[in-house]
Amino acid sequence: MASPLIAGRRVGLSCLWLVGLSLLAPCAAAEPARQAQNPILWADVPDPAIIRIGRTYYMSSTTMHLSPGLPIMKSTDLVNWELVGYAYDTLADNDALNLRNGKDAYGRGSWASSLRCHDGVFYVSTFSSTTGRTHVYTTRDIEKGPWKESSFAPSLHDHSLFFDTDGRVYMVHGAGDIRLTELVADASAVKPGGVNQVIIRNASRVAGERVGLPAEGSQLRKINGKYYLLNITWPRNDMRTQIAHRADRITGPYEGRVILHDQGVAQGGLIDTPEGQWFALLFQDHAAVGRIPYLVPVTWEDGWPVLGVKGKVPVTLDLPAGKGGMGNLVASDEFDGRPGQPPLPLAWQWNHNPDNRFWSLQQRPGWLRLTTGRVDSDLCRARNTLTQRTFGPQCSAGVAIDTSNMKDGDLAGLGAFQRKYGFVAVKRAGATRSIVMVKVEGDSPVEVESVPLNGKLVRLKVECDFRNRADTATFFYSLDGEKWVRIGSPLKMVYTLPHFMGYRFALFNFATKTAGGFADFDYFRVSDTLSGS
Repeated sequence: MASPLIAGRRVGLSCLWLVGLSLLAPCAAAEPARQAQNPILWADVPDPAIIRIGRTYYMSSTTMHLSPGLPIMKSTDLVNWELVGYAYDTLADNDALNLRNGKDAYGRGSWASSLRCHDGVFYVSTFSSTTGRTHVYTTRDIEKGPWKESSFAPSLHDHSLFFDTDGRVYMVHGAGDIRLTELVADASAVKPGGVNQVIIRNASRVAGERVGLPAEGSQLRKINGKYYLLNITWPRNDMRTQIAHRADRITGPYEGRVILHDQGVAQGGLIDTPEGQWFALLFQDHAAVGRIPYLVPVTWEDGWPVLGVKGKVPVTLDLPAGKGGMGNLVASDEFDGRPGQPPLPLAWQWNHNPDNRFWSLQQRPGWLRLTTGRVDSDLCRARNTLTQRTFGPQCSAGVAIDTSNMKDGDLAGLGAFQRKYGFVAVKRAGATRSIVMVKVEGDSPVEVESVPLNGKLVRLKVECDFRNRADTATFFYSLDGEKWVRIGSPLKMVYTLPHFMGYRFALFNFATKTAGGFADFDYFRVSDTLSGS
């Protein structure tokens, strides 16, 4: 059954990006058409899988430890993307995904997905070391659902679901040695006695002998009767590199080559437009903001995809310019729960599975209430932390919080969240309240500054600067909404593999002494500007 977060998430699909036509004065010179720019999304949207249905493109991406998961995005131009839903509410109910009994799913949860449409049914699949299973979700309506889940063991690493023209169904998967595993017709289980074999041994070798990260991230397509398998590898002391193998039969033999070696842009799939253009949708590790999508033009030579312009990823693309910004992948929220609207915008995801008993939009209409359901040691252990992506080149987010009902030991505030997190919050100690700035630069959180708070309503703000990979977060508070005061010191944001995710804005309230207190959030407002800019 869907949780209150998912219930009602049936958004209308009116276009969010409208292309306007300007009426020029008779003597005015027409301005040259603007072109789309890379990256197409400057935010953490890793491991993209893409399909085209008519003139509409759909993309899925990695979720890891966030819920709801397996986001589905939609575009009509490959440049502007709209989040339309998620394939699952929660991946599973276990201690790691519930942040229970000292366990967590940071950097794990669900990884790279595969997206397909076959005989009118949409399939999106993922795999998880946290569950030990491969998860397959199906629906006939990719934009509205509902999605039906089936899962099976084992967990097939970085798989590509593939429906062949002879009716057989497979997953291509693995790292280093790439395997082919046959599934039953509806992809809900491994086919007993079906194909199960290595089809490419040491797939990384086409990029040289200095193998660092073995070839993975499989994405398979059949084009003009040939099978094309894309993978990423990462030679030692080099960069993420895109490779491809092709064969006349799905079982091989395969021949391979490097198809892109530039700026570390790699991992993803091929997509064509209705007009016959080809692109590769890949991503780049872009430090603290995360893994960001790039669109790379593709030409064909001797039956091979050739990526880039003279081997380089272009800044501009031969496509109309996008509207810019993040569309609805991030969203301000007044927490007003208007009739006919979803309880929370799709941009929100919980850190791990939420405990729905301890958050509400109804207990105080117009406010988000976060109640502490247990005692936790720090923000990484706190349940019911609500998050959204940060984004580049710069961004900020602000909240207003009523702290009247916090208990001794409670901390409620706004953070820039990853393992090396920082936050500005209200801290209750006995009968007193203070505004604190806390950050993690070593192994433990450190309170950098504390300012007494006499009132109960406070406004907090976090600004993130990703320009030139500055990767700094700065923290502010205001008592009147007009004058903002910087608190503490900037956080140097660091992308860490234990979390394996770009920084996210985080709303939280957690107890360090006694459960049962609550904080009310009046709004969350996000912007693409910084103070004074």
